[in-house]
Amino acid sequence: MFRTIQASAIIFAALLTPVIAEEVDDVHAEMTAAFGGVPTFVGGIADAALPGLWKTAKEFQFNPDTALDPKTKALISLAVSAQIPCEYCIWQDTGSAKTAGATDQEIAEAVAIAAMTRAWSTIFHGTQTDFDTFQAELGGN
Repeated sequence: MFRTIQASAIIFAALLTPVIAEEVDDVHAEMTAAFGGVPTFVGGIADAALPGLWKTAKEFQFNPDTALDPKTKALISLAVSAQIPCEYCIWQDTGSAKTAGATDQEIAEAVAIAAMTRAWSTIFHGTQTDFDTFQAELGGN
């Protein structure tokens, strides 16, 4: 049975290869139109993963018509990036936030909120605060 599954997977992958290559070409064309070229790091992304990653970025992260405006998304991303930490993301998210209209003070507050969240999380977990008690004392939910 394993050989049958393995053979089916190989045949399926062979059938998908031209579709994936075409989708990758489409992504490269869209990136070139959007950025003036394909960033070098894109070459390190698996061809099978690239179309999905690009679709999510394009339709959610870069889309100004979602529930969150571009500035808010950039500030959230920056706060998370600072916690990971990811210097690539921090640099990009700071630029995106500024392009979307964020002030230096808004950027500083987003990073400070991320730091405070991390600090409180460290306290709660380090002191082994009981979650049920925590919820009861702070109003349930």
